[in-house]
Amino acid sequence: MSKNLIIYYSRKGENYVNGSLEMLEKGNTEIAAEFIQKAVGGDMFEAETVVPYSESYNICIEQAKKELNENARPALKEYLSDISQYDNIFVCGPCWWGTFPMAIFSQLERLDFTGKKVIPLMTHEGSGMGGSERDIKNLCKGAAFKKGLAVHGADAARSEKIISQWAKNSI
Repeated sequence: MSKNLIIYYSRKGENYVNGSLEMLEKGNTEIAAEFIQKAVGGDMFEAETVVPYSESYNICIEQAKKELNENARPALKEYLSDISQYDNIFVCGPCWWGTFPMAIFSQLERLDFTGKKVIPLMTHEGSGMGGSERDIKNLCKGAAFKKGLAVHGADAARSEKIISQWAKNSI
């Protein structure tokens, strides 16, 4: 039986939802990651930055844009160093400026993906997967890639069936 790992970054608090700002107790990507775990099992790893992003959504997206433009790798509170025991790696995050948050890249570039299956999921408010699949292919050398799933963030909590079916079909 294959073993699954779910690496994710998720933003709680003030978020953009259907054209306005709302406070979320749990981030949309975390909800989606939990649906993956429920559907196929696996270990979860949350990429948490040492320096938190601003609680203000508008300031946060400017911080994210600056990190992207600088190709930054924000420090994480904890890193995975070995994924050899896993077969399938789900990579989940919100779409920030057309790709995953740089915190995801901080983690991915430290790992050996040789022989692994990488399966991306992105939550978004209208931009779909953006360039995220291309970007992680550049970081996850040696991996096989499955088609990613774009989940409208505002609908994440109501997307369990779609996410579960996609996850099961992806491994």
